[in-house]
Amino acid sequence: MSGAGDGEAVQRRIEELRRKIERGSYEYFILDNPTMSDAEWDAALRELRALEEAHPELVTPDSPTQRVGATPSEGFATVQHPQQMLSLANVFDEAGLREWGERVYRLAGRRDVEFVVEPKIDGLAIALTYRDGRFTLGATRGDGVTGEDVTRNLRTVRAIPLRLHDADPPAPPVLEARGEVYLRKSGFEALNARRAEAGEPLYANPRNAAAGSLRQLDPQITASRPLAFFAYQLGYYELPAGARPPDTHWERLEWLRALGFPVTRDAARCATLDEVWDRCRWWQEHREALDFEIDGAVIKVNAIGVQEELGQVIREPRWAVAFKFPAVQGTTRLNAIEINVGRTGTLNPLARLEPVEIGGVTVSRATLHNEDEIRRLELKLGDWVVVERRGDVIPKIVKAIEERRDGTERDFVWPTECPTCGARVERVPGEAMSYCTNASCPAQLKERIAHFASRGAMDIEGLGGERVAQLVDEGLVADVADLYRLDRDRLIALERFAEKSADNLLAGIEASKTRPLARLLFGLGIRHVGERNARLLAERYAGLGEICAASQDELAGIAGIGPIVAESIVDFCGEERNRALIAKLASVGVAPRGEVRVAAADGPLAGKTFVLTGRLEGLTRGEATARLQALGATVTGTVTKKTDYVVVGEDAGSKAERATALKRPALTEAEFLALLTEAEGDAERP
Repeated sequence: MSGAGDGEAVQRRIEELRRKIERGSYEYFILDNPTMSDAEWDAALRELRALEEAHPELVTPDSPTQRVGATPSEGFATVQHPQQMLSLANVFDEAGLREWGERVYRLAGRRDVEFVVEPKIDGLAIALTYRDGRFTLGATRGDGVTGEDVTRNLRTVRAIPLRLHDADPPAPPVLEARGEVYLRKSGFEALNARRAEAGEPLYANPRNAAAGSLRQLDPQITASRPLAFFAYQLGYYELPAGARPPDTHWERLEWLRALGFPVTRDAARCATLDEVWDRCRWWQEHREALDFEIDGAVIKVNAIGVQEELGQVIREPRWAVAFKFPAVQGTTRLNAIEINVGRTGTLNPLARLEPVEIGGVTVSRATLHNEDEIRRLELKLGDWVVVERRGDVIPKIVKAIEERRDGTERDFVWPTECPTCGARVERVPGEAMSYCTNASCPAQLKERIAHFASRGAMDIEGLGGERVAQLVDEGLVADVADLYRLDRDRLIALERFAEKSADNLLAGIEASKTRPLARLLFGLGIRHVGERNARLLAERYAGLGEICAASQDELAGIAGIGPIVAESIVDFCGEERNRALIAKLASVGVAPRGEVRVAAADGPLAGKTFVLTGRLEGLTRGEATARLQALGATVTGTVTKKTDYVVVGEDAGSKAERATALKRPALTEAEFLALLTEAEGDAERP
């Protein structure tokens, strides 16, 4: 048995190793000037882990070894932000920026206002809370008032300090730092390369990848992703009597850096709006050279006192604004138009382009949506075209450059036969899409199975598009129920399948049997039944049998379903092959039961009908629907004269226009959230 002296020596060595590892991380992530090699850092971590395993009583929550190793959670708890996390208003050009600046001068009653310009990193906003210098809580922005507790996942991000450094002034008893979790471009490319190799679906862009990585229920998955972090603001804090933090934003950024947070080194102080505009253009010109995505620049009033005088409007500060970069465009050649067949038989055109660099990304394909889009653009094969990337999603063709045609271009002929199976193609009157009429088309089968296994449906880990194609091509799977009858030995015999990958896939398939009814309904790919409608059905019926036994009139009478969806459900259940599939799924143990809910008929919003349109920032469409229904409201998809409120989010479409035409009340997201909060408060009162 070792003596007290040995124990003290172990304690000293552990503290020494922790300081060494923390110093190495600080030099790498914050100073960008490492003096320790990767091998040396790894060796120190291995030694520390070995000592802590031998002396578990000496393990502390802020030890570098605790960044990885927590068990998966079942979900995320909610967190009430002590101080609202605001969102920024946007400007898109010099005129908009100067208009904002002049408003600041007018409200401040002075023109000697200094500004700070920083890059607007395209990631996920988070708040980090430290108590007595130790990281205790990390939360997503959520709706600005309430976020999700992702502390365990954030502990795995090496750029986030687990305990604060000594600084002048020292860290207060409670400090909240706000910033952005993101993926570097290089890390994003490496992550997608690994997912492609594993046959998993690729992330569309670094922001989606960062958000998906941070919201993993298993922290070890988050730890495997190369997430990074930048702090951009001091949030809530509690100081001893008589103490106060630095009184400018610039000094607070420097203070955060001294405390151990990574802060952008390219922020700039600007004395005039001319300097601000020059810096915004500088960021726009240099964005491609960065190893992280930015979609604009953020301009903030530097003096905290002036910020406090200016205040905020609902959820937006008057003292800050985002200058959003214009969409990035490029010119290239249209080489071909490829037709892919979707899970419902839709013919989906995809443009194959001569590779071109746009916004630092090599683009070789673009979406074309449907036959009408090709005709609208008057595209010919071989055309020179203008391609645009908006928000770093799949690029789109903006127009053909007719002036560059030389006579070698060729008309594109829309197919009358399915490019996969040769069956007849038909277009439903009144719809934009064309369909393959062969329900047994191999392309449809592959897409249906891939959809069934997708994250929003049965969420079968490791069953991506390439794996699905392999199983179908090898004749192992003819429908989704066959997934649950796969044989381990036959899987191992396939190319690119080892024992571990086969076991992992089978485990993922077995785990999917516990998914709720709404996920199965969505996974079956019933036309017009998305996640929202699947959830409505699962709250009304106890199982698939009860849904298929319901009449069309009964289904159409469900708030939010309507006649078109009801007809589609009845048609699906009326096909013998679909009834056989449901029975086959039940025979292999896939027959989840619904969670039938009683409507809140006496809720504060009982009798009110809402329509949601556009993208909401603070909550998902499903969350908004659930909160409204819990208050007794009805949520539908069509604006009529009987609609009480239309909630209008970003990129709202024709429903917002119809609301105006019918003179129906429209709510912004902020007004909607305020209405929800008030109604929920009423519901809680006795």
